[in-house]
Amino acid sequence: MKKKYITFTILIALNGFYNTISAQQTPVFANYNYNALTINPAHAGNYSDTDVTVISRGYFNQFEGSPRNIGLTFSTPLNSGKVGIGMGVISDQVGVTNSTAIFGSYSYKLFFRSQSGNMPWWEHQPHMFSFGIMGGITQYKEDLLKLKIQGDPNFENNINALVPTFGVGFLYNHRDFYLGFSAPNLLGSSLSSEKNINLKSNYYVNCGYRFFTSLFQEILITPSTLVKYISGAPVQIDVNLTANYKNKLEIGGGYRTDSSMSFLVGFYFSKNFRLVYNYNQAFMSNPINNTHGIILSCRLGEGYIN
Repeated sequence: MKKKYITFTILIALNGFYNTISAQQTPVFANYNYNALTINPAHAGNYSDTDVTVISRGYFNQFEGSPRNIGLTFSTPLNSGKVGIGMGVISDQVGVTNSTAIFGSYSYKLFFRSQSGNMPWWEHQPHMFSFGIMGGITQYKEDLLKLKIQGDPNFENNINALVPTFGVGFLYNHRDFYLGFSAPNLLGSSLSSEKNINLKSNYYVNCGYRFFTSLFQEILITPSTLVKYISGAPVQIDVNLTANYKNKLEIGGGYRTDSSMSFLVGFYFSKNFRLVYNYNQAFMSNPINNTHGIILSCRLGEGYIN
């Protein structure tokens, strides 16, 4: 197992520090619809009640040094829903690289006249435009001495850097569709405590459409997509489709342009808790070709049922 670990971490290191750090800024594409606050601060306080979400991914992998992350986010509305605040802690590990990010978010919302007709069971967010800002700090650690690579000055010292972050986001939400744009870290690594960190800004565009499969409005279908752009890297596109039965059972799948697919199934416990399991399968040559993840959400008050 130790030999496999060293091989894996060397492969990561040879890809360059830039690629390693950039990869840790990429959201798990099976998860972003369930924890959009991590990439867009305009989602802070978007629901009528406080929302708490825990995400864990990669801890079931048997390959030592494989990517894994865990995160906790909190979001709540204030001032009759016109203001939202959120915060979160996210920890990522891959090979000898570890990063821990702490952030806070603030959003302000403009509400428009509600759509006519009966409000369906899934409707939590009104017709609105939301603007958000977020700020925080990320600690990056590279335990390069653990690789025991001799004769290369790039591996002679460990890296331990603090990187302040600042971002903005916008979201337009309609009863039938939504469209968002965000840049979670406009500063890149310009304020990093160490100069050997090369962290670029990420830009996201996500959108989705909602419709029912029958006149009884029992099954909600939501196709959605997330487009990510970062300077110097190929554009990444995630395409997903979920089916939700009255906030009791949810299934879905998706495809990412790096040749990987995901599948998920979610269960709602009582009216306040939701548990989602997702599985990701990569088709390219990769030491880690499958990953398991868990999402646990708690929404207070009326919860997931109106």
